[in-house]
Amino acid sequence: MFKRILAFALFCQFFLPSALAQSVLIEAESFDDLGGWVVDPQFVEQMGSPYLMAHGMGTPVSNAKTKFNLKESAEYHIWVRSKNWAPGDWDAPGRFHVAVNGQKLPETLGVSPGWSWEYAGKMELKSGETTIDLIDLTGFNGRCDAIYFTTEKNAPPRDSSGLAKWRSKELNEASIPEEILTFDLVVVGGGIAGCASAIAAAEQGLKVALIHDRPVLGGNASSEIRVHTLGIYGHFERILKMLDTEHYPNGSPEALKDEEKRHMNVEKYANIHLYTNWRAYDANTEGNKITSVDARHTAEGKRIRFVAPRYVDSTGDGWIGYWAGADFMYGRESVDTYGEAFEEWGELWSPEEADDFVMGSSVLWRTVNTDQETDFPDVPWAMEVAQKHEATEGTWKWELSRLDLHQIDDAEEIRDHMLKAIYGSFANAKKQPNNEKLTFEWISYLVGKRESRRLEGDYIFTFNDVTEQRKFEDSVVMETREVDVHYQQNLRDENKPDFLSEAIFYKTPKYYIPYRALYSKNIENLFMAGRNFSCSHIGLGGPRVMRTTGQMGAAVGLAAVICDKYGVNPREVYTEHLKEYMELIETQKSYRAIAPKM
Repeated sequence: MFKRILAFALFCQFFLPSALAQSVLIEAESFDDLGGWVVDPQFVEQMGSPYLMAHGMGTPVSNAKTKFNLKESAEYHIWVRSKNWAPGDWDAPGRFHVAVNGQKLPETLGVSPGWSWEYAGKMELKSGETTIDLIDLTGFNGRCDAIYFTTEKNAPPRDSSGLAKWRSKELNEASIPEEILTFDLVVVGGGIAGCASAIAAAEQGLKVALIHDRPVLGGNASSEIRVHTLGIYGHFERILKMLDTEHYPNGSPEALKDEEKRHMNVEKYANIHLYTNWRAYDANTEGNKITSVDARHTAEGKRIRFVAPRYVDSTGDGWIGYWAGADFMYGRESVDTYGEAFEEWGELWSPEEADDFVMGSSVLWRTVNTDQETDFPDVPWAMEVAQKHEATEGTWKWELSRLDLHQIDDAEEIRDHMLKAIYGSFANAKKQPNNEKLTFEWISYLVGKRESRRLEGDYIFTFNDVTEQRKFEDSVVMETREVDVHYQQNLRDENKPDFLSEAIFYKTPKYYIPYRALYSKNIENLFMAGRNFSCSHIGLGGPRVMRTTGQMGAAVGLAAVICDKYGVNPREVYTEHLKEYMELIETQKSYRAIAPKM
């Protein structure tokens, strides 16, 4: 009997508590009312999830709020996944509190370096409706990924692989998305290239899914990043004028007008099915062919599997190709790889040995003068980056690229480095005469990237194609804009800040890009359009601008039409149907678009 009692006691001690444990995981991006917080989905692949950020430009934002039903009454331990994005000998700039049912929990959050679960406190909670408030304390980019209520004090997993499995289990996710949809063409990425691809294919009768992870279209041209479009229209003036921008100063609120135009022109096509706020997270394959792309809603967490015979990767970072196993390039090739040399600037155009240096990412910002003097708080955590630099506006030169920072893997660190540069430089400028009434009007929290992965096609476009004025039988993109390759100013002058860039320019009358640079070399049914097209590092210097990438998008949209007509893959458009394809491109100059849907 004693042994049986002892066995039962041991069972209760080691097994019963976990069996009776209650837990609820709340994803912050799914809050009912975001208040002044914003959803940031840029770094899902690195840190595991979209998150909420208090992007107040130095002024605390209004509370984010949500409600949920708690099944059991109990004492709950409350954990919050957050990050101190500027650790050092100062108060963390992104501090915030959590309140449950109106009661503020005791621990200050956003104080631990790196993404981690911070203990917020414990509370006796009754079953039924429960409220959560996120209370921003600083206005300086506090971030909250998730809130976890548990009757056990153990923290959730911290490592990325364990966290992903745990999160999926807590949210009771099925192994495949809940919904499966079928299209003639799936375009991932709603920048200028992706939008042009969708329109070109839809006008020829294809049923197109356009998937984009932001609420607004345009990518770098959107009102969230505000870069004006450059380049010529090539064969596709009519389509690109539906999507491009005026030549306003970068960072201008005028971007909103062109964004409205862009949405109107995409949404008027009945056979373009637009999925904004959906972020692709996987490409499923059989052999060397993509069978489907999976995407998740950035706020609601719902998932859809998109099935089509062909796909366009306009993600910029080449995510669809990467997940599918496409060959890709990153960084600078050696001068001997393609013979891309320029005598005056040889060490910057092409190094003697290949490396991982690429053109960097920008974070644009804008200030205005108000009617009265304004204060700006001290930002000691920003001065390690800004140092003595003063500035009252951001231009294209606000850019970061370093050999020790990968433009994809370290994108959040790059963005945060630029935020420190902005806040610190502005704080220095505010101390100068005539800036007393100056205040921030807008700061982007999205990185505007110039270069990362470049997917390899049957042809790799290089600087030599520009200098030698090569015209190809499959020339589908043309450009007259000069080649400009960016580098950091401190590479030439160590006294310059590391967050400012310069450019080397090469003037050219016209150059051409072949269709063979716009489909994958080893993934049979994958097109690419945008800065992830098949090119060398220097080859990207000219055609990375948005009207040029828009030409790429329209060209692959029409190639998908030929593929659909004959049941072939992208390569066979070149090998078997090139004449018809080039004629279809020529007709774009006089093409009459379909009527808008009512």
